Amino acid sequence: MRFPRPDARKKAVVAALAAVSLLATLVVRGRQDLLGVALALLCVLMAMIAAVSVAAARQEGGRRPAVTPTVPGQPAGGLYGIDADTLETLDGREAIRAMRERHRGRGSATGEGG
Repeated sequence: MRFPRPDARKKAVVAALAAVSLLATLVVRGRQDLLGVALALLCVLMAMIAAVSVAAARQEGGRRPAVTPTVPGQPAGGLYGIDADTLETLDGREAIRAMRERHRGRGSATGEGG
């Protein structure tokens, strides 16, 4: 039996509610012993989990699947014949775009391109 992974928003809500309830418990009871320290640490932990979950939910919201047109017989990346060392030396998007155009031009000149 598989349990579905909880959504980042649900995690954030649950962690925030837990942090608020722990904080309320600390304020009402006012304990200054080992239990109070443990509750304070749990409160901080829950607040951190809530913050990270909110950040994850924001990243999920802005994510769009990348759709790139593929040519039959070529890898999905479109940079056929370029090794990893060459890609590491290219530091900007403009340089990678120029490399792609050069390879496309070479393929169409020999009749290999789409």
